[in-house]
Amino acid sequence: MEKTYLVTGACGHLGGTLVRLLERTGAQVRGLRLPSEQARDRAHVTYYPGDVRDRDSLRPLFRGLAGREVVVFHTAAIVDISGEVTPQMHDVNVNGTKNILALCREYGVKRLVYVSSVHAIPEKDGYAVLRAGGPLLPPAGHRGLRQNQGRGHPGGLLDAAAQGLDTVVVHPSGILGPFDGAGNHLVQLVEEYAGGKLPACVKGGYDFVDVRDVAAGCLAAAEKGRSGQCYILSNRHYEVKEVLAMAKTLCHGRWLPVLPMWMAQAAEPLLSWVAKVKKQRPLYTKYSLYTLRSNDRFDHGKATAELGYRPRDLRQTVRDTLRWLAKKPVPEV
Repeated sequence: MEKTYLVTGACGHLGGTLVRLLERTGAQVRGLRLPSEQARDRAHVTYYPGDVRDRDSLRPLFRGLAGREVVVFHTAAIVDISGEVTPQMHDVNVNGTKNILALCREYGVKRLVYVSSVHAIPEKDGYAVLRAGGPLLPPAGHRGLRQNQGRGHPGGLLDAAAQGLDTVVVHPSGILGPFDGAGNHLVQLVEEYAGGKLPACVKGGYDFVDVRDVAAGCLAAAEKGRSGQCYILSNRHYEVKEVLAMAKTLCHGRWLPVLPMWMAQAAEPLLSWVAKVKKQRPLYTKYSLYTLRSNDRFDHGKATAELGYRPRDLRQTVRDTLRWLAKKPVPEV
């Protein structure tokens, strides 16, 4: 049976990278874009305008596929490091996901791969290893409201799997890499450093992973993942100063002072105010600073064992991100 892949959020960083990866398989690919976004159809790729908040606007994406094996990748979401859960974020990430679920059932989709986040996994203390498959944070309360609605919450998806819809959930960590046209915050960090606009580095770090590895992990989850299972698509912990040191050697950037966390937290209101005055998006917010000191000991062993997932060294990611920002060709994989 011939296969068709549907990708929501197809103009986003991960969604766009995933579309290019799927295109190379030779299968038919349909991408969902917002009506305000522009994307050009190609030989095996067709884009459909629609909004996950409007179920009827999504129907053309699903129609006309009888007799084909349909796999849906739901990557569409609003990701925000401000820490504020807006009505729009809730509508897109929660209600939008409900619409996708309903249409997957209605049109007999073969498998749904849902892109969640490592933030849906309870953090535990700083020495505990965080693994897929355990209990998840509730969609509201504690830090769950902010984080899970920041990237959607997989609880309803796992319920759908239990009710018969073949569903696999993936949890990426902090995504970095080339091909970003949607304003990825980590790409913004590298871009501002390379352009001499980053005033300082902050002490702290996180688990950063290449967008191409996450896209490959999503495809592997579609092909090899077990229904109702969750898989972490992470890499390893990198200090922010390590990431910028990699960039420094590649773009001959300048040395930056490393602010201790207490100083960065004290300066955060001023930095946010300056960014607002300049009509820029701040990189250092209360939420992003919290994340840089949180437990990020994510174990992707399950994805490695079952999906063949193997993330690359971040040096290659930083190099290719800088090349992409300089409008130079970079490897697709």
